Amino acid sequence: MTEDISTQDELDGERSAELGTDEFDEAAAPELDEAELDAVLEALLLVVDTPASVDALATATGQPAGRVAERLQVLADGFAARDSGIDLREAGGGWRMYTRSKYAPYVEKLLLDGARSKLTRAALETLAVVAYRQPVTRARVSAVRGVNVDAVIRTLVARGLITEAGTDDDSGAVTFATTELFLERLGLTSLTDLPDIAPLLPDVDVIDDLSETLSEEPRFMKLNGTASAPEVPSSFDVDQD
Repeated sequence: MTEDISTQDELDGERSAELGTDEFDEAAAPELDEAELDAVLEALLLVVDTPASVDALATATGQPAGRVAERLQVLADGFAARDSGIDLREAGGGWRMYTRSKYAPYVEKLLLDGARSKLTRAALETLAVVAYRQPVTRARVSAVRGVNVDAVIRTLVARGLITEAGTDDDSGAVTFATTELFLERLGLTSLTDLPDIAPLLPDVDVIDDLSETLSEEPRFMKLNGTASAPEVPSSFDVDQD
């Protein structure tokens, strides 16, 4: 009998060693009721620029993947039941919020009518990164700027200043490049006419590497989507003729 107990203890020990730190510790998870978990999931899904997997959301919330999957479905059903403008659905191996298709014309009208307004500083900075680094992925632009650029990218695409230019060989992510309209608005013949980056600034590749290094430092990390001061429109006019 003693031998059987010892053998079982050894098996349990081996199993624990195999699971290691990847095994979910429910006791260590914060206590979140359903309303709190729903709110946290909504906040996370508002800032992602690609579908977030259940496992990633479970890690971020400290909750079991099964519970997260259940609440995601409840949220999706709730949005659909009240015919919300937000369409939460699973696609591409993860969950993400989309505009409900029946309301897309209103979104397009807002974005296209906004084409007569001036670009914000955030949009100008994002456009500059695309112009000098193209073809470039959304993630790379975010790394250079240090903030989430999902909304800005959508605006620039809607205004016809940038467009999808294929996929990245390594990650398979969509890449973006500037358009003919971009050159026209700047009065350029080709991209070779773009002014050189200031000679005292490091090369773009160096900036990318530095950005990636700093993003791993806790003191420089910040949550994408954090509210910031309102952007002041700059002087880059994109009025449609």
